[in-house]
Amino acid sequence: MSQVFYRKYRPKTFAEVIGQEHIVQTLTNALRMGVISHGYLFSGPRGSGKTTLARLFVKSLNCEKRNSSTSSRQDPEPCNQCTSCLEINQGRAIDLIEIDAASNRGIDQIRELKEGIVFSPTKSKYKIFILDEAHQLTKEAANALLKTLEEPPAHAIFILATTELYKMIPTIVSRCQHFDFRRLKLPEIIKRLKMISEKENIKIESAALELIALKSGGSLRDGESILDQAMTFVSDPKQKQAVITVQSVRNLLGVAETLEIHQLSMFLSEKNAAKAIALLNEVFDKGADLQEFAGQIISYLHGCLMYKIGGEDLHDPMADGLSEEEFQKLKELAGKFPTPDLQKLINLLLEAQNQMKYSPILQLPVELAIAEFCGV
Repeated sequence: MSQVFYRKYRPKTFAEVIGQEHIVQTLTNALRMGVISHGYLFSGPRGSGKTTLARLFVKSLNCEKRNSSTSSRQDPEPCNQCTSCLEINQGRAIDLIEIDAASNRGIDQIRELKEGIVFSPTKSKYKIFILDEAHQLTKEAANALLKTLEEPPAHAIFILATTELYKMIPTIVSRCQHFDFRRLKLPEIIKRLKMISEKENIKIESAALELIALKSGGSLRDGESILDQAMTFVSDPKQKQAVITVQSVRNLLGVAETLEIHQLSMFLSEKNAAKAIALLNEVFDKGADLQEFAGQIISYLHGCLMYKIGGEDLHDPMADGLSEEEFQKLKELAGKFPTPDLQKLINLLLEAQNQMKYSPILQLPVELAIAEFCGV
């Protein structure tokens, strides 16, 4: 069975990790010096590499080559050849316990963890617990975990990962070394996706790579998943090489052309409800995902609003998903919208997007929002 891309190309060394250089440097320095904490907290957006770096750190800590008497320990990289490294790579390491707090969030699960932690590692130097989505622990479970973090056995290390740091109780945060993962940048994701495409013998247009990276929302895992889907979408047994075009990615994701989004926004700036609604239905009839399209319009208008507020200083390609040429059109459009109108329109469309989930006629909430904005 073939592996999905995000698992197949998960970094196996620190050198392969992208976008989190500040964290890699701190962790590798700690490994070189042998300064290891009993608790770590990794926070940041999904798909930014928290679990990947946690496993890499675990692998290096328990690497038999690094822990041998002949090792100088100067190289923080795991060898990926010893029994410990191979077992972690294959997901069958006995002394690495991974817990999903989203489904194991109660006091009973933490009590079981506390009972098991007193036993020494079976094969490795450390027994390590990776607790994913740690913010989902109940208050009782979090307090029980806190007691364990305060006085853990010397052989035990905890790595907590969360996408919502503000939900963690402060006392747990204070007991851990905290690392803040940042959202990946567009060029970083494109570079990684291009590397995977070359290794998989996939021919892909540059614009398609950029679109996939933009739709990933800063999550490398999401970008790799979309690339995986796109390859399957265009696969043809008659062709030796898969060819992914920007149009095939648009079709796969139900993404409308930026030109259509710009044109609809222009009609709205002119308060032309008839043309705006006609274009909306035309896009819907072509098979676009209407909720996705509404989201794209909101994102586009958000870009207009940010430009009016802060000029080019607030231009974020990852947020608005525009090329430089498309951004120039957005700047022109921003000049046609008074700021209060933009704010009103965005609010109307946000409400309409939420109502679409329950509407018997999918496009009706957006049509009503357009009509109200245009004063029909």
